[in-house]
Amino acid sequence: MAANFKAEIEKRWSLHGTTALVTGGTKGIGKAIVEELAGLGAKVHTCARNEADVEKCLQEWKSLNLTVTGSVCDVSSREQRENLIHHITSLFQGKLNILINNTGTSRFKNALNFTAEDYSFIMSTNLESAFHLSQLAHPLLKASGSGSIVFISSVAGLIAFPVMTVYAITKGD
Repeated sequence: MAANFKAEIEKRWSLHGTTALVTGGTKGIGKAIVEELAGLGAKVHTCARNEADVEKCLQEWKSLNLTVTGSVCDVSSREQRENLIHHITSLFQGKLNILINNTGTSRFKNALNFTAEDYSFIMSTNLESAFHLSQLAHPLLKASGSGSIVFISSVAGLIAFPVMTVYAITKGD
């Protein structure tokens, strides 16, 4: 009986045959998401701005026998987001099951000290990228027959942190 129960649980929670894209997957919550999805059997692609971080994580995941690929992508760049989705289209044969919009950045300043450049960078990285990637990934998600989009929010969207006002705008529930 216990063996059947375990097999049923593994089947129910299996992501074998699915594909996932996780932005900002080399650190923190994003890295944990990549590892959980891959551990459940999904083929995962992640991206980050720092090539050294991507390469280090890919080596670590390879040693854990996780099916993860990665690339450098600054999601604040519209062109790089478009290139990422073109790469994903080829990598996953035009189908994507899961898009995790995880990327987040901040600059720690009081609200009155934020420059237009600070505001633009945080908004394009955290909010615009998530919306645009969701638009770009829509055909791939639809083609998979079972697509999900997840937006990672933050407690900063609910509780006031004086030096994180712009970040809070982008990560609210």
